[in-house]
Amino acid sequence: MAETGRKAERVRIKGRVQGVGFRIWTRTEAERLGITGWVRNEKDGSVAAFLEGSDEAVSAMLEALWSGPPGAVVGNVVSEAAEPIEQPAGFRIVR
Repeated sequence: MAETGRKAERVRIKGRVQGVGFRIWTRTEAERLGITGWVRNEKDGSVAAFLEGSDEAVSAMLEALWSGPPGAVVGNVVSEAAEPIEQPAGFRIVR
């Protein structure tokens, strides 16, 4: 069972988010906030992520995704609550 105060979100980020270092930036921000999970590019040009951490950290990350790294133009961030699955430590870029 996940610890109290933890939450998870599945996220899809659309806009100019590929080819601008979005995945590396996401990993850096997630690690800074203590979030576990993953990020990947999708074939439709969007970026998908699974975020798990404290309520505050995940909320901060969701807000940060609206800006992204320099060069990104975020058009939309859609998130939906997910069941925390106690991800292994760290945040990964996956294919």
